[in-house]
Amino acid sequence: MNESGKQRTKAHIAGEITFLVCVAHDKHSAVAARFAAMRAQNSGGGVALLHVTQPPEFQHWAAVGDRMREETLDEAELLLDEMAGEVENLLGAKPSRHIREGRIGEEILAHIEESESIDLLVVGAAPPDDGHGSLISWLAGQLAGRLKIPLVIVPGNLSDQQLRDLT
Repeated sequence: MNESGKQRTKAHIAGEITFLVCVAHDKHSAVAARFAAMRAQNSGGGVALLHVTQPPEFQHWAAVGDRMREETLDEAELLLDEMAGEVENLLGAKPSRHIREGRIGEEILAHIEESESIDLLVVGAAPPDDGHGSLISWLAGQLAGRLKIPLVIVPGNLSDQQLRDLT
């Protein structure tokens, strides 16, 4: 359901697939973005990039918290600039870009519910020894049952050739 309490009503239109890629400052996010761009390019679809920032925990002084939030948003913009450039080079079209603040899983769900144009959720999976499996674990354990769209998990160690072969 979206904010108004209604369920998503968008019907799929062939050739109009939008891949939502959750990105962070890591290699496996870049691999997921390349996968989505290549797949969208081959299917006539589009890409949306989403980065979720955590609210600053240091709230003793409002000015410090505001400055921390501002720096986090600046970093998020730089990340999205970089990822969007790579997606545009592969896709030939600019991806939409979104920044949300809050708990990552909840913000992903909220963004999907608020945007009826999203058809697939794409996330990059870190190699097991990387120690960054928290998003994937959360998605598998909590979010998957609440998603109303397919979840695509892209191994973060795929080469560009492997991505081309898959897309």
